[in-house]
Amino acid sequence: MAYDRCKSHQSAHARHRSTRRKPRNGAHKRGLNTKLHLAVDALGMPVRAFITAGPVADCTQAGILIEGLSADFLLADRGYDSNEIRAQAAEQGMVSVIPSKQNRILQIPYDKYIYKLRHLVENAFLKLKRWRGIATRYAKNATSFVSAIHLACLFMWLKIS
Repeated sequence: MAYDRCKSHQSAHARHRSTRRKPRNGAHKRGLNTKLHLAVDALGMPVRAFITAGPVADCTQAGILIEGLSADFLLADRGYDSNEIRAQAAEQGMVSVIPSKQNRILQIPYDKYIYKLRHLVENAFLKLKRWRGIATRYAKNATSFVSAIHLACLFMWLKIS
């Protein structure tokens, strides 16, 4: 009597078929396999934010992230350690404060005192993650997810003015 609600002429496959609607334009990513890239100013307020696919390397997106920004220092974690990023930062008049990756043959020194200010970036991520929709990534597509991020950044800016 496990299938007492199914009509007798239905096959076993029909009984277990999902009733969920299939998306028209392929499967929705829902932002579950995405990576958020964020640039913040000296006060820890977001200046630029965008997302990429999860497997995309951080260092490939840093050029887009810092393009057109003016700052004295570029603080980034080891994931952004590359010669191209350092060169672009130097062209824009920024001093790179990026620790070298472990596999770099020639370790590049950095100012550890200034690097401690990178906690402002992490705090900006924490403020964004306070929004439940961003932390759990409820958005069904990337456009909605980015819109939620930009809305949260806007509210972060409105709190200080």
